[in-house]
Amino acid sequence: MKYAYYPGCSLHSTAKEYDMSTRAVFNELGIELQEIPDWNCCGATSGHAMSRELGLALPLRDLATAESMGMDVLAPCAACFARLKTADTTAKDDPALLQSITEQTGIKYGGGVEVLSVLKAFSAVGAEEIAAHVKKPLTGLKPACYYGCLLLRPPDVVQFDDAENPTSMDDVMKALGAEPVDWPHKTECCGASLALSKSDIVVKLTHDILAMAKKSGANCIVAACPLCQANLDTRQDQVEAKYGEKIGLPVLYVTQLMGMAFGLPISELGLNKLMISPDKVLAGI
Repeated sequence: MKYAYYPGCSLHSTAKEYDMSTRAVFNELGIELQEIPDWNCCGATSGHAMSRELGLALPLRDLATAESMGMDVLAPCAACFARLKTADTTAKDDPALLQSITEQTGIKYGGGVEVLSVLKAFSAVGAEEIAAHVKKPLTGLKPACYYGCLLLRPPDVVQFDDAENPTSMDDVMKALGAEPVDWPHKTECCGASLALSKSDIVVKLTHDILAMAKKSGANCIVAACPLCQANLDTRQDQVEAKYGEKIGLPVLYVTQLMGMAFGLPISELGLNKLMISPDKVLAGI
């Protein structure tokens, strides 16, 4: 199996460890990731807010390239996934708009690809196959699986898992031998898009998520979005200073924990790039 791989801006920079661990895990599962040549930004930061047509044209160019490769698209970043999936759905539902974009840009997209998040790709692999690759079970690990607000919304576009009470990441953790906790903040927004403009709100939202994960018995948080991971990982000092609570929860990517369970070399997983060290939590693995 092959996927046209869309890393996006984050996985080539601030979330390099997500890129590293994603490539390593999919290679272990026998799935080839072929990076889309000359890919461009999906417009998640501001393009879609400036112009609807621009916000669609940017991801459509990437989808058109993937279509020419004859492959479905894997987009690990939740924001990138949302933009690519929205563009694909809009192109199929609104042929007049697609024609307008084609006339203005020359982009020709026939709607021949599926856009997948890592969670949907792992769901396609299946829990039984994932478990078959486990060499070091994550025994004793109690992760709070954090999906965030983009991976599963809007439901009519994503059409995967339950937007309010998802279980796909929990299923992966169980296949690895971990015991994911049951908690109510799986899909609460962490405020990452307000990180620069309204940091006080972000600290409040981040606190609520971190505190609830700890209250629910988690000893780490698992994410599948570089914006969510960075927000929850890097703001714990601010949260602790403002609320007087000790958090100390490592925030790992789902692919990093899969790589650990698969017995892959630590050097391929980027664990040293995390702000809150996972060493203590992972010591028994």
